[in-house]
Amino acid sequence: MTLQNIHLIGVPMDSGKARRGCVMGPDAYRTAGLAEALRDLGHEVLDTGNVTPGNFDDVPHPHLHALGETIAWTKALSKTAEAAFAASLPIFMGGDHALALGTVHGAAAHANAEGRPLFVLWLDAHTDYHTPQSTASGNLHGTPMGYLTGRAGFDGFPAVEHPIPHDRIAMIGLRSVDRQERAALQDTDVAYIDMRHIDEHGIAKPLSAFLDRVAAENGLLHVSLDVDFLDPSVAPAVGTTVPGGATMREGHLVMEMICDSGLMTSLDLVELNPFLDERGRTAQAMVDLTASAFGRRIFDRPTRAYS
Repeated sequence: MTLQNIHLIGVPMDSGKARRGCVMGPDAYRTAGLAEALRDLGHEVLDTGNVTPGNFDDVPHPHLHALGETIAWTKALSKTAEAAFAASLPIFMGGDHALALGTVHGAAAHANAEGRPLFVLWLDAHTDYHTPQSTASGNLHGTPMGYLTGRAGFDGFPAVEHPIPHDRIAMIGLRSVDRQERAALQDTDVAYIDMRHIDEHGIAKPLSAFLDRVAAENGLLHVSLDVDFLDPSVAPAVGTTVPGGATMREGHLVMEMICDSGLMTSLDLVELNPFLDERGRTAQAMVDLTASAFGRRIFDRPTRAYS
């Protein structure tokens, strides 16, 4: 395990959907001991405080929820993310998943400046591949992957100068994908791994194949972890609960494999709504998964062999 200089960046963003509560996410991670867990593993950790959006037009949109505010967050987060890479491995403590509109945008700009490809691992029950025109709900937390791959219709958002090629994206844990997203994705090279595939074949093989590609191309890896990647029985504090999600064992395996690869260069922790939690249970689960991504183990490998 390589020790890291980690910057924790709070993103109290709650504009991506109508249901409120993710604004409390960053402080829930702080209260659950995220910084302490990472320091215990030997990493240098600096909490840089919370990002704030710039001024924005608060005029309601006839269909989209908090459009002006979400654009302002995207601009602020893109600049923050791009700057953070110069000194650290940033962890963005959200906040709803619309924050990835900005964090991955900034990561892509950094990757381009480095002359390296950016890969995105999307751990989520949803693909979030909508555009502002295709989303039925009007909730922009369902659009980051559409935006970041360069789909049209994101008027007012920062231009996507470095769209993520579809074959550099893996979506793992899918189990709630609507018809429009499914149709749009099926003709792309995105590696989408739903829960049936995981049930039949396991989670390690598709993740390993994706990580091997990142390594082969000397890529940067942005990981975006949504609370609803996990089954709501173990992580209830999310407004988009979908039964049948990943177990904690599967979650830890994913994070340990990411750690073993040494490839992750940035991390989103999103959609934690403490208002829906049970005695901090979900916040603690997310902290534990993050610790696994940075080296926490029960036993060091290889395990003892007996003859």
